[in-house]
Amino acid sequence: MENSKIAYLQQAMDRSAEWGETAGSLLLVLKDGKEECFLKSGYADIENKKPLERDSIFRLYSMSKPITAAAAMILVERGMIDLMDQVKYIFPSFENIKAVKDGTLCPVTRDVNLFDTFNMTSGLSYPGADIAGSEVGKVFDAVINGLSKVPGGDVTTLDFADRMGRCPLLFDPGSHWAYGSGADIMGAVIEKVSGMSFGEFLKKEIFDPLGMNDTAFYVPEEKAHRLANVYESQAGGGMIIYDGENLGIENPPVHKPAFESGGAGLMSTIDDYAKFARMLLSGGEYNGKRILSEDSVRFLTSGQLTPEQQKDFNWEGLQGFSYSHFLRIMNEPEKAVSISRKGEYGWDGWLGCYVANIPSDNMSIIIMTQKKDSGTFGLTRRIRNIVLS
Repeated sequence: MENSKIAYLQQAMDRSAEWGETAGSLLLVLKDGKEECFLKSGYADIENKKPLERDSIFRLYSMSKPITAAAAMILVERGMIDLMDQVKYIFPSFENIKAVKDGTLCPVTRDVNLFDTFNMTSGLSYPGADIAGSEVGKVFDAVINGLSKVPGGDVTTLDFADRMGRCPLLFDPGSHWAYGSGADIMGAVIEKVSGMSFGEFLKKEIFDPLGMNDTAFYVPEEKAHRLANVYESQAGGGMIIYDGENLGIENPPVHKPAFESGGAGLMSTIDDYAKFARMLLSGGEYNGKRILSEDSVRFLTSGQLTPEQQKDFNWEGLQGFSYSHFLRIMNEPEKAVSISRKGEYGWDGWLGCYVANIPSDNMSIIIMTQKKDSGTFGLTRRIRNIVLS
């Protein structure tokens, strides 16, 4: 990468920290399997002037979802699950599930299957003010309440799925798209079918083979000093530490959780996540270890929503992308709001962690930061535009 681009990237990251858009950020760009640049800016702990470091640990939140997607494909390859399997045969509480129609609860036209959960077309909600969201909110509240009773909580991954089966859906399965808790259900399915905890499955099948030694559902005591703080903007300017437990994720995440959230629960470092990204970009293999077949990776990274479902995937800033298998997938770069490549894929997290794999350039872009309500935000797009221009 040209020195001028590296300088522009550093300036963008430094300005973001100076403006209070972020407390700090890390950036890693890989091309053809080699590091193009690694940059850092700002703080892991503003109050104590502790800078972010390359080995800082971040709460991934929804950037956990692509890892859950890869885990699901491992079971698909082995014939242990079929994506047309109905969830009710794995978790009986999904029998007789209802959907919200015209403000009332009605029987669904068909049952939820694993393909629905994989594409966020199941109607499974996240907490919200609507009928479905309020019931789902009670399940997540139970997870959070359990954290105050027992270290790591008392609602397990399987308990969570069982309770979710008693909540109404936002719509008939397959009829629409809505971002929700499908990856949490998929994590529970993986646990139930594999016969080991979801965390143990990920460790055995993905983390250990790839050498992702700092990726887990919690941060052990000996690594806690490397955990970056989470910040949020306050009225009138400046930032304060965020200490909430959104989506049932303990904050700080220092105990092994009973609920291992496939949608939001993983902690990782920028180099660990880079190993996962490179594995996908190289067709399922990294450093001599094959995690997925090339066909599985192709399936995972090339899906799209139906035209009707696509109408619902209208998030500001993600124009041009479709959604499939817990990933955004760029199908129409001419509609994008930042420089893009057809076929690129990835996802982001609620606190601003971000990954993009760009097969046409054999490139991965990974950003790590910890700012409430970020997702794909201004700094993300500025970095993308510099790297891809």
